[in-house]
Amino acid sequence: MQQVYAGAMVFARLAALVMTMPAIGDQAVPVRIRLSFALVLTLTLTPVVMPVLPVPPVELADMAIQVIREIFIGLMMGAVMRMFMASLAVAGEVISIQSTLSFAQTSAPGIIDSSTTLGTFIGLMGLILIFSTNLHHLFLGAMVNSYSIFPFGASASVSDSGQLAIRTLAEAFRLGVQLSAPVLVLSIVFNVAVGLAGRIMPQFQVFFVASPLMILLSLAILAMSLGLLGMVWVNGYGGLLRSFAGVGSG
Repeated sequence: MQQVYAGAMVFARLAALVMTMPAIGDQAVPVRIRLSFALVLTLTLTPVVMPVLPVPPVELADMAIQVIREIFIGLMMGAVMRMFMASLAVAGEVISIQSTLSFAQTSAPGIIDSSTTLGTFIGLMGLILIFSTNLHHLFLGAMVNSYSIFPFGASASVSDSGQLAIRTLAEAFRLGVQLSAPVLVLSIVFNVAVGLAGRIMPQFQVFFVASPLMILLSLAILAMSLGLLGMVWVNGYGGLLRSFAGVGSG
């Protein structure tokens, strides 16, 4: 009975976390694969966390409350991890708007139904960086350390979770604007120059001349700053994951 209870509690949290976390929890990954991955993690972690498990409750209502609490903790952690991925979406959308490429819509593999071409490209780059820099190991560390942060039977505050989500979204938006800063600065300078040229030469065909030039310059600036963009984002996302995994920044 104790082993079944422990497995159910661990699976409830890990399944909710795997279903919402980035990369593994994307819609492009079949549900059966995600559930199978959560089941394998449950079989691995259950012997580790069994010593800290409380005695199984006698009442079915108490057990249901504990299962709901575990699902909420898993959903909260997975949602926060995914929210930070919005920084890449913000950067891609800002760059697409400033480079006039926002009209090209494509299907994104994540939670967004449609995205700009650059937004999809930057999002895929983020997923590749997660696995190439071994940040996915911190996902596993966060799962294990979650039982230290949120032990069994401890109350999960909805207000604290909401504040954490708000801070994560604010940080993601700030980082997204920072990542798009090179193209944003270029767009401001370029549009001011084109506006002055249009005032000096009223016959100047602004749209036909400026739009292709703006696209070329934006793509060139993005290509030159792509390495720095990825490094800054990986450092920011790694800090969030290390805080969940209980690993020092060094």
